[in-house]
Amino acid sequence: MPNFEQRAVVDVAGKVKAYFKLEVGITRGGVSDPAEGGGPQHLLREELAAKDREILRLKARLAAGDDEAAPGAIPPEHFIWVFGVARTGSSWLGAMMGDLEDHATWYEPYVGDLFGYAYYMRAGEQQRGREDYILGDPYKEAWIRSLRKFVLEGAHARFPELGEDGYLVVKEPNGSVGAPLLVEALPESRLILLVRDPRDVVASLLAAQKEGSWGAGEDSLADTDPDGFVKQRARMYDASFGKAWEAYEAHQGHKVATRYEDLRYDTIGELERIYSALGIPIEEERLRRVVEKHAWENIPSKQKGPTKPRRKATPGEWREDLTPEQAGMVEGITAPVLNAFYPGWERAAPAD
Repeated sequence: MPNFEQRAVVDVAGKVKAYFKLEVGITRGGVSDPAEGGGPQHLLREELAAKDREILRLKARLAAGDDEAAPGAIPPEHFIWVFGVARTGSSWLGAMMGDLEDHATWYEPYVGDLFGYAYYMRAGEQQRGREDYILGDPYKEAWIRSLRKFVLEGAHARFPELGEDGYLVVKEPNGSVGAPLLVEALPESRLILLVRDPRDVVASLLAAQKEGSWGAGEDSLADTDPDGFVKQRARMYDASFGKAWEAYEAHQGHKVATRYEDLRYDTIGELERIYSALGIPIEEERLRRVVEKHAWENIPSKQKGPTKPRRKATPGEWREDLTPEQAGMVEGITAPVLNAFYPGWERAAPAD
């Protein structure tokens, strides 16, 4: 008989619908017991009965107020956000963590950018105060719940195999503008604030977008007005990292701040510290394997170099890549970050 999709839809108190999809070869009406009382039809009937029991369990959970996730979905406390800015080693960190057993990495979902831009950048204080604005403060409690469900269901749809015991690393440096909203929506989640010297970050962005490099053409200022580019990207660093830092300070759950420089100098030791702060048990040998796999020295030479996304991996190279005047621009704009995370730093030149 032809296959068909059987869907059981549960709607409890108008709160949420949970869909179960079961591919079967025959309809319920077509199930019959063979004379011997066994065979494929009998097994199928047992499978359908088990599915009915699963639906009943979901009804009980929803009636008790647990309306946020289907059975087997990634629990919110197993989300690990990685916030900061681009060019801080977040891809490297995400790759190492994602290669651990029972882990997966969600690369750049931009959910923070989607909501953060609309809330912080697109709308001013007056707009956010309007009741008609979809992300207006008068109804924030309602749309924060929607944001929570949006993230949880989006993650489950993309990583159904991870399950209730797995950890999802959400690499979201480019969505850090919305970090405060994301941790408010998922207060049980875990958070990593990834920091890198802003001078090295801006130097890396400048090199990436010069003619002949991997990001060439994305911003012509890198060639036509490098000083203007440096000032622009320093301000972008300040805005993005500022929101990530705000989320880190406000978050009451497991969290940890780590510097790219510390990860480079003692990768295993820093990862052990990160996992300890996040409250996730991890064996050193498991960390050792992923660290070795993703070590700079083990990246093929053709995949790294001055014009590649993997450029230098050497902290402090901004001294070679930026002029003293450019370094001074970055320092003047990002001084609070340097003061907090790089005590003892020295100003390269007067800020413009």
